[in-house]
Amino acid sequence: MFKNICVFCGSSFGTSPTYVQEVHNFAQTLVEKQINLVYGGGNNGLMGELARYVLERNGEVVGVIPKKIHENVQHLELTDLLIVDDMHQRKAKMYELADGFIALPGGIGTIEELAESLTWQQIGYHQKPIGILNPNGFYNKLLSLLEHMAQEGFLKADFLQNLIISDCPKELLRKMEQFKPVHLNKWHS
Repeated sequence: MFKNICVFCGSSFGTSPTYVQEVHNFAQTLVEKQINLVYGGGNNGLMGELARYVLERNGEVVGVIPKKIHENVQHLELTDLLIVDDMHQRKAKMYELADGFIALPGGIGTIEELAESLTWQQIGYHQKPIGILNPNGFYNKLLSLLEHMAQEGFLKADFLQNLIISDCPKELLRKMEQFKPVHLNKWHS
């Protein structure tokens, strides 16, 4: 079972109130399963909403934030807030602390963090589960792009089996707990 899960999500709320409700559902599942939240330390958007909701229900939240962002934003009273020098250290620390990674709806930063966790898994830096919570098909176009990359020979199709996708928080975490990675050698055909 997981102790700490790193979550990537938007620092905005998006256009639909559904996203906030999905964050609440996900946060409630974390609290029920006694899984600690590791996240980017921000106070805004879905990211801040996720942290607040977990904290209000006595869950534990660890934020990892670069100095430059820390100096320019307000902060929540987290269980722990780690201040690092830059975005690279932020991601490395979040990856170190986490037993797995989940992307909720978000923008470019969320995609970048998800892509890096997938890249690190693909080249063997970690074998931790990576999940996508896909409410209302939010990530369907990204998933189509990944399948297109595999069809065009830029990604091994079997590697996509390592990506865990669901629109239900409980199902997603259950699948992540049961994760058995497909081991592929990135460097050989």
